[in-house]
Order: sequence, then C-alpha cells, then structure tokens
Amino acid sequence: METWVKSVEFLRVRAAAMSSSVTTQKGLVVLVSFATLSWIVLTISRNSTKWETLVRPSVPTAPGSPVRSPTETELRIKGLVERLDRLFPPRPFSHLNATTSAAQSRATILNPRGTHCRGEQLHVLLEARDHLGRRKEYGGDFLRARLASPGLKAGAAGRVTDLQNSSYLVSFSLPWQGRAWLSVRLVHPSEGASALWRARNRGYDKITFQGQFVNGSRHVFTECGLRLNSTAELCEYLEARDQEAFYCVKPPHFPCDSRSNVGVEMINGLKYVDVSRCNQTEETQKERCRTGMQVPVPGGYTLQGKWTPSFCSQTQFDVAKATACLKGKLVYLLGDSTLRQWIYYFPKLVKTLKLLGLHGSGILQHHLLTDAENNIQIHWKRHTYPFVTLHLYSVIDVAYIPREIDRIPGDKDTVVAITLGLHFRAFPVEVFIRRVLGVRKAIERLFLRSPDTKVILKTENTREMHTDSERLGNFHGHVHLLILKDVFKDLNVGLIDAWDMSIAYDTNNLHPHNTVVGNQINLFLNYIC
Repeated sequence: METWVKSVEFLRVRAAAMSSSVTTQKGLVVLVSFATLSWIVLTISRNSTKWETLVRPSVPTAPGSPVRSPTETELRIKGLVERLDRLFPPRPFSHLNATTSAAQSRATILNPRGTHCRGEQLHVLLEARDHLGRRKEYGGDFLRARLASPGLKAGAAGRVTDLQNSSYLVSFSLPWQGRAWLSVRLVHPSEGASALWRARNRGYDKITFQGQFVNGSRHVFTECGLRLNSTAELCEYLEARDQEAFYCVKPPHFPCDSRSNVGVEMINGLKYVDVSRCNQTEETQKERCRTGMQVPVPGGYTLQGKWTPSFCSQTQFDVAKATACLKGKLVYLLGDSTLRQWIYYFPKLVKTLKLLGLHGSGILQHHLLTDAENNIQIHWKRHTYPFVTLHLYSVIDVAYIPREIDRIPGDKDTVVAITLGLHFRAFPVEVFIRRVLGVRKAIERLFLRSPDTKVILKTENTREMHTDSERLGNFHGHVHLLILKDVFKDLNVGLIDAWDMSIAYDTNNLHPHNTVVGNQINLFLNYIC
C-alpha cells in the first residue's frame, strides 16, 4: 500500500477578473483599488472531514454544491440575504455625475450652540447630492463617521442612520472635554455599494485555487474551489454535519486523500465643536463588563490611547492583574491572523507566558502559549477555508470552527475567543452566513454541556481603504458586521467590536498597532474575570 503525503497542503491562487458589470462600474467605487496576486493555503482536517469522489456535469443546477442543508439553516440564510438585498437594492447607473458627491453634499448641525456639554449627543443631518448639485432621491451610501481630538489621542465612531431619502442622521456622543473634530467620509456612493453587493453574490470566481496532490516524489496541480463548473471527476471534501464543502478536480491516478497543499470627506464647513464639562455631577457608575451585554454604536471611545466602553465599567489590567486573571485558564483563540496578533501580544502583558514549539512550520501553524507556574494555556488555531494567505501550513489539525468548538469539554476556567470574516469577503455572502450559523449552533452545544464556559466574539478590523476594495474592501466587512450582530444578538457571549475600535483609533489597517491590540485584550480580560 502506497504512503501518501498528507502533512502540508499548498495552494496557489490568482485573482480572477471581475464580472463585466463591475468592470464597467469600477468608477463608482470611490477609492483606488488594485488586483492582487496572492498565494493561498487551505486545509482539510482528517479527523472531521468525510472524503468522497464524485462526478459533476459541466453546467450543474447547483455547481459543486454540498448536499442540501437542514431546512432551518436554509431558511435563516434566505431570510438574512433578503434583508440585506433590501438594504442594498439595485441602483441604476447612467453617468458618474448622477452619483453621490462628497463635495456637493451638505451637512447641518441640528442642535448647534457655542459650547456643548460632555455626555450630550450631537446630531448632524447630512443631505446627499450628486456631482451636479442635485439632491439624490434615495439612500444607500456607505458612510463612515468619526469624532476625534488628536491632541488628546481621542476618537469615537459616529452612528449613521440612513433615512432612505438621501438624508442621513449622523449622531456623535461627546464623551470627553475639549475641541472635537467631526468627520463623515463617503466610502462608496449608493450606486457603488449596490454594484459591490451584487458582484459579490454573483459567483465564486473572484479568487481561484490550485491544489497539489502528492504521491511520493510525484505531484500534480489541479483546480480547486468552493464551487466548480467541470465535467471532470471531482474530489469533494465534505463537512457533513454543517454541510460545507470544498472541491478539487481529481487528477488521474491520484486518490482524493493525496491532496497535500491545496473616502472622501463629506463635512465641509462644519469642522469641529467645543465640548466642556458644564455643570455635570460625577457620572453614574456603570455595571461591570460581562458576557451577554448588548453593545451599542458607538460601543466606546479612546482617550489618551485607552479604550473606554460606553456600556460597562472595565478594569485596566496591568501585569499582576492580567496574570491573576489568566491563572488556571485554558484559552482557545479560533480565527484569523487578527487573533494571532493576540497570541504575540499576551507575553508582553504576562511575562511568564512562553511560546511552545509544536514541531510545525510557518506562522500559520497551531500556536501554544504556556505558563506552567500559573497553569495557563493559550492556543491559537486558524479557521479553515476560505483562508487567503501567502504561507504554507499543515493540514493535520485544522477543522471548521464549529468542529473545533465541539472538541472543547468546557468548564468555568475555559475561554473561547472567535473571529471570522476577513477571508470570506471575496465570496458570496451565503458562505459567511452558513459558517456563522454553524458557529452559533456549536456555541449552543458548548453551553449545554458547560454553561460556565466563556465565549467572546471579536468582530473584523477595518482594513486599508485603498487595497482591492472591490473584492476585499470594508463594505463587505460592514455587511459581515450586520450579520454577526444579528446571528449572535441573544446569546450569552461577550462582543469585542473591533470594527468600532478601529474607526475610533482611525487605524485603517488589517493588523492594527499594539495599542489597539492591547485594548482589545483588555476588554477580553474584563469579560472573563
């Protein structure tokens, strides 16, 4: 019997051309973007995945789709997609002059005064106009609002309410004293947002994969993906319970299990407001941060670089407090590289934590931090496909996050932190919805066997505004944020709104600096201790 190499799975990916409709409307996307050539690595867990070989017709009714999911899941996916369709309806495009113009749009403070009081709400009415100065007839623009005092290292996201008639109510909390600068950026006009939404859900060809099958010294590359149109025999790598699958064209004389590697500023004239304490008494003490709390928008602000939640009272964890908090804890960090930043930051906070070599290779291997004296273990594991990366990684111990959660017994000293989204942006939204629904069900099962286990969700960070905005831009992350908050809204989990924090810190960086990472971890520690 031949021995098949299964330890490393290597994929090469190329950026497929955008659909013709997006190409013709590329000017609608207000921000420069470029196509990137990427190297991608995906993986299959041998412990949790059923391996099958099957044949698909060249134009199947549901190309390369998994077997039908349970009706409850399908109905939930359908309902969420329909609601998002209503948020981003088709918008006709006749000429660039008819799209939203940041320069022509008008902003008015609804409650103006010489000095505003700390803790008040400041409301700005924004009227969207096109490049010819005409008022738009509908909403749907993708906007980002921020309040900032650079000298105080202070910032907070604003809340944008779309009135669906070309007007937007932008609300700012005023949580600190001093001069605060207002900003509302037009990230994408409504016509561009509509085009991005439809292009995303039109197909799976924006990123393509090549899988390598290995037999001893022989190897061959074939096409792989979440969906394939092919008359060739296919290898299906199926996660049967949650009905998620990945496919590769089966190479001749190779079994399927030999696969080894597979904005523009809109506020003109209204630049700043002055905020004072007025005659306020001391603020009412808020409840301590705990899981299950609803996180508003904005969920907090940064002042002198420190994040302060708006909905709960938190402790600032120094070395001693953080060590005491984590003592005896078993922590699982499941997700992408933005959670891997945590595994690198923890030893800066808890000096006795050491990174243990697990005989893997590369930064995408399973990471483990240990502190024998304080009985602390912190694991980081990446989620499985879609996973877009430049690096190689082993396939031995990788599974879908729901399956990883099912392997965790759980107890009062077990903590699970999860993040999903950035690697899903280039694929139809149903892929992301199905995954988060699977994660929710796995968390529910975890709570049934261990109600005392703490689960924390971290939302996506905002990323660079000028990098491949059609396929990977922040509009798609905004959609994920809406989905995530809807799916987990009534579950006893802690939410770290990294999206909100990213705007407050104005990072625009997929991997923000350590100040942001440290404040994410500080809120995490408040949830679990």
